[in-house]
Amino acid sequence: MKGVNKITLDNRQLSEIIDRIFGKTLTETKELTDGWANAAYELTMSDGKKVVLKAAPLPDVKLMRYEKDLMRAEVEVMRRIAELGTVPVPRIYEYDVSRTLVPVEYFVMEHLVGTPYAKLRNGMPPDEKEKVEKEIGQYNRLINELKGERFGLYADEASQEDSWRTAFGRMMENVLLDGEDEGVELPASYEEIRKQIAKAMPALDEVSEPRLAHWDLWDGNVFVKDGRVTGIIDFERAMWADPLIEHYFSHFNGSRAFYEGYGRGALSSEESLRRSLYDLYLDLILLIECAYRQYEDRNHVEWAKRNAAEGWQRFLNGTKGRER
Repeated sequence: MKGVNKITLDNRQLSEIIDRIFGKTLTETKELTDGWANAAYELTMSDGKKVVLKAAPLPDVKLMRYEKDLMRAEVEVMRRIAELGTVPVPRIYEYDVSRTLVPVEYFVMEHLVGTPYAKLRNGMPPDEKEKVEKEIGQYNRLINELKGERFGLYADEASQEDSWRTAFGRMMENVLLDGEDEGVELPASYEEIRKQIAKAMPALDEVSEPRLAHWDLWDGNVFVKDGRVTGIIDFERAMWADPLIEHYFSHFNGSRAFYEGYGRGALSSEESLRRSLYDLYLDLILLIECAYRQYEDRNHVEWAKRNAAEGWQRFLNGTKGRER
């Protein structure tokens, strides 16, 4: 996805990076355009070895409040997950914050075999899709088994809280402030949205233990080959949170195979109330981030507007008569 936040690196810069890390010659460069935030390149060396380089936006690019220090968080979380030895994540070869060879921080990681599940899903037989989504559920559960000390964004340790309700409230408010800063029109007034959110927030008091959540574990961040999950990427938005905030529990999914692999049944009434807040949080981000990234794809921008309007109605329907 094209946006103003993505930096373009030339072959000279990429060659210098490959030479410094591996002492080899860069022979082929391919920009990976599926990502939404950072620039990424598939790099092939003279011996045929492939790696992926991911580059952060330039320091002067305006980001949403929750998007600070995401690359550091991504590297730390992937290394932490790798230590478990139970979830397939790419090896990190190098993480450079010096801005000496290029004007941004970047990291170089292992090239995963396989294809993003988002590109394969529609053409796969139902039984194979079920197998993959069950496996995603199993891996997501393993990620969520990591326990933290406090709640909040992994990248923003200073703002973490002892209470999930307080931490999530801060996260939601920052998204709304981002929207106000850029004059983004939402499906209702900011005052009304804040009012309705406040009514549902007590439901979060049930969450007492911070668990590591990937949060961005959608089908584009899962690699699949021969009907098996070969890797999971993009941990930059990880947080210590309620596991129900994970993407596969959202209104975009509802996969029974995922639930089976995760090892749980359908959401209870109280869990659904919490989930309605998490759905709204994501729907608002998907709309508000368009103003920051200035996507060239107008179809996506229009979709984000429709999704936010539908999401607001879903939230009202899901919380009506149930707020505490």
